[in-house]
Amino acid sequence: MISKQDKRQFYNLKPLLTHLSVNVNKIALLRNARGGNLPNLVQVAKDCEAYGAQGITVHPRPDERHIRYADVPQLKSVVTTEFNIEGNPNPKFMELVLANRPHQCTLVPDAPDVLTSDRGWDTVQHADFLKDITAQLQEKGIRVSIFVNADEKMVAGAKAVNADRIELYTGDYANAYATHPAAAVKAHYLAATEANKIGVGINAGHDLNLDNLEFYRQNVPGLLEVSIGQALVADALYYGLHNTIQMYLQKLAVMEPA
Repeated sequence: MISKQDKRQFYNLKPLLTHLSVNVNKIALLRNARGGNLPNLVQVAKDCEAYGAQGITVHPRPDERHIRYADVPQLKSVVTTEFNIEGNPNPKFMELVLANRPHQCTLVPDAPDVLTSDRGWDTVQHADFLKDITAQLQEKGIRVSIFVNADEKMVAGAKAVNADRIELYTGDYANAYATHPAAAVKAHYLAATEANKIGVGINAGHDLNLDNLEFYRQNVPGLLEVSIGQALVADALYYGLHNTIQMYLQKLAVMEPA
């Protein structure tokens, strides 16, 4: 558990608002299962914003099994909060992002056939590549976030390639949270502390849900944004989309430390 003294170091001036970006990939997956336009992806994105979400995330993959490349300009034209496109920066992806200029692009090292994101970049080994990609995006006014494991060296590597933010991969945290929450979050606390020290913004995502989100937010200092899709869409089947977004926002609400 992170001590109250450490928390005060980051939260004693004012509460930090952690934004919720809703990943709508699973909405697109459901639409694609039957063809047509049900559910209407664009309308769902607009509704998520109306219900309080501070951003919309998409992760187009080469096989377009959920988000299609054609969805991106349609979403760009209606999203009024933050539009975040994430994915592996291959030439086709880069062409899509540079043409549509989202507020943020999150670089993820997914293999073409991967089921879901399962690791972050080695920002040291791939420094030259990431620095070039980051420069191309920033030249168009796009904020760059690099998906990394909770490792202080990878955080420092993201800073070295001029990334604006990191997105901490939280799959390991989610897997260990149920049995060892304090141990599960320790590496993320240390990575976030390093990011705060060197001036890199902090996002997080992967397998965050209503059970583990509040503890994560409480113990990761300086958390700016979480991107959540799978769990949020699953919860919406039971609670409804409006109620579910409100429930997630409540988990992200920051109270002054005791």
